[in-house]
Amino acid sequence: MNLLLTASGLRNETLRDALRDMLGKPFGSANVVFVPTASTAEPGDHGWFVADMNLLHGLGWREFDVLELNGLPRQMVLDRLLHADVIYVEGGSHYHLARSITGNGLADGFLEALESRVYVGVSAGSMIFSRNLTGHSADVIGDARDLHVLGATTVEPPFGLFDWYLKPHLYSPDFPERDDAWADRIAARADFPIYFIDDETAVRVRDGKVDVLSEGRWRFHQ
Repeated sequence: MNLLLTASGLRNETLRDALRDMLGKPFGSANVVFVPTASTAEPGDHGWFVADMNLLHGLGWREFDVLELNGLPRQMVLDRLLHADVIYVEGGSHYHLARSITGNGLADGFLEALESRVYVGVSAGSMIFSRNLTGHSADVIGDARDLHVLGATTVEPPFGLFDWYLKPHLYSPDFPERDDAWADRIAARADFPIYFIDDETAVRVRDGKVDVLSEGRWRFHQ
């Protein structure tokens, strides 16, 4: 399983090179499927979404598919995932994304697809693999409101692959409150490991090994 879990997509050459290496062939010889589901739960301006989709499209894929996880037959969704070489899951609400995967019965098929494909997560798309994606972690992190606005108080982790949690956008100008003091407060009350990564960083999971690729800054709290 090959996962490249970013905060803001393939923003720099280090992350793009990592994807090329994980893919093992040129982008022009590969199919990518872009999953916008998490973004649809976010209100307001979506210029960030358009910019990231354009950046990804500009890498020059053989085929660029767009796949919404809700509203389509389950097998159609899984077939489209299996047709891709790279599954790219956009940011937005990680709670909406997780609930879309579990609510549509996609978790097992999604994991099967990931056994032989490269997964790139952006923000919410990078946060859904922790077994600590729960109502408890929402309280710890301080984003339970994002869960409640969906009419929910609990969330089931769709995959539960890791005990560590990923929190993106450290030091980001788009999230000015996410500074060292913010990370310190969360780490002090967390009872699970956390990666805090900035917008130039990714956590890479390759053949069971975890490392961090960065042109920016990041923190890990055990």
